[in-house]
Amino acid sequence: MEVIRAKSAGFCFGVKRAVDKVYEQIGEGKKIFTYGPIIHNEEVVKDLENRGVRVVEGLEGLKGLDEGVVIIRSHGVAKEVYDLLEEKGLEYVDATCPFVKRIHNIVEKESRQGKRIVIIGNSGHPEVEGIRGWSVTETVVIESIEQAEKFVNEEKNIRLKEQEICIVAQTTFNYNKFKELVEIFSKKGYNSLVADTICNATEERQTEARRVAAQVGSMIVIGGTHSSNTRKLYEICKEECENTYFIQTLDDLRLELPKTASPVGITAGASTPNNIIEEVQNYVRINF
Repeated sequence: MEVIRAKSAGFCFGVKRAVDKVYEQIGEGKKIFTYGPIIHNEEVVKDLENRGVRVVEGLEGLKGLDEGVVIIRSHGVAKEVYDLLEEKGLEYVDATCPFVKRIHNIVEKESRQGKRIVIIGNSGHPEVEGIRGWSVTETVVIESIEQAEKFVNEEKNIRLKEQEICIVAQTTFNYNKFKELVEIFSKKGYNSLVADTICNATEERQTEARRVAAQVGSMIVIGGTHSSNTRKLYEICKEECENTYFIQTLDDLRLELPKTASPVGITAGASTPNNIIEEVQNYVRINF
């Protein structure tokens, strides 16, 4: 079976950097904790747990620590997390993706100038929660056209049009959808500063996934079930190729691809290790 693998599939710069920082700490003889799962990939988290790395969840979990090294994951965290780490005197390694850190700086600066912060992204996602934690003014998270239209049409928000807003995006958000949502604010005449903070690697990965999916009979998207960027890759590929499958590992691959389904396309989220991608790629080549 012919297989077309997206060149950008797998670990992005920020994720690789974060994972490498954790492995560097192993063997130092200290207790190691990550603030939340280091990345959204269960296989990687499981391997780290087997090596003694533990996950601490939320501020309450952090308050219970008296020793060890805390690693801040690539998604970034709110300012209050840093404040608590400093207060407790805990050693920490900041593995926040530099592209996410840039958003924190923008939000802190613009909110201190009085701007209201609009975050285009997935509510509840750790990156978005971290971004919210750097604003000193009110924030709102918007991820759909319906939410954007509801916001701009609400009476209380219409009255606040004179207050300048700053619009930022989750780094892994769909670029085309981001532009659509920004346009809604623009048409309503909001005085807005728009910062396109979608990671270039994300945009490139999404564009490439769409291109590959458009030329194959079946498409396989590999990534963690909690991975926002992988979920978006799946949605993009599904638009181009009806036979699109979302799997975490080779064990999830239970396809009966018809002969007419060749070639098969493969892409993967930014938190997917290369060895898992290669396992799936080799399996498809040999067995179909």
